[in-house]
Amino acid sequence: MSPPAPDDCLARNTWICAEYLTTRRHILLDAVLEHLQLTAVPVALALALSVPLAVLARRLRWAAGPVLAVTTILYTIPSLAMFSLLLPVYGLSASLVVAGLVLYSLTLLVRNILAGLRAVPEETRQAARGMGYGPVRLLLTVELPLALPAAMAGLRIATVSAVSLVTIGAIVGFGGLGNLIYAGMNTYFKAQVLTASVLCVVIAVAADLLLLGVQRLLTPWTRAAGS
Repeated sequence: MSPPAPDDCLARNTWICAEYLTTRRHILLDAVLEHLQLTAVPVALALALSVPLAVLARRLRWAAGPVLAVTTILYTIPSLAMFSLLLPVYGLSASLVVAGLVLYSLTLLVRNILAGLRAVPEETRQAARGMGYGPVRLLLTVELPLALPAAMAGLRIATVSAVSLVTIGAIVGFGGLGNLIYAGMNTYFKAQVLTASVLCVVIAVAADLLLLGVQRLLTPWTRAAGS
């Protein structure tokens, strides 16, 4: 058998291999799309749950302690243990990964949204009430908009964390790029491990920058205050 050609990086199993990108691009694309889906869905669900929880904790002071305590305890559970606890409910499915990431994201989102709501000046609330704002209108048009900077900061952290935690889903076969990383580590396929890892970093950075841009669009007054 003749030795591999000098430019055959796949046969030589090098870390950086352009041929891997060209020959496995469809596999990489599928993994990236799955990774994005497994990141976006749980973060969106966690956000939908976090807003009412934070509002409840803000309105009812006695509820703040239990809400923060429960979400904090959930965040301290190791990822493998979390998936194991959810396994009897969801089985080996993508829902298992989504549910676990929802629970992890709750802590970051609830705490930041609650901090944002608490930071709204009381005189601002009183002025809105004096103009005839009811509780719902006050929440939607005054409190939540002013809490946006803190909420978006929590959303950015939760999203970046979810991007990394999705890879753990490879243990149940639903890990996006994590599937490629784990498979590459088992076979010591250097190019696959490095490429999938770099793509995870790219997704995390891109998501953070995207949300930062959205935050600046939604909160123009913060730029004006800082200038």
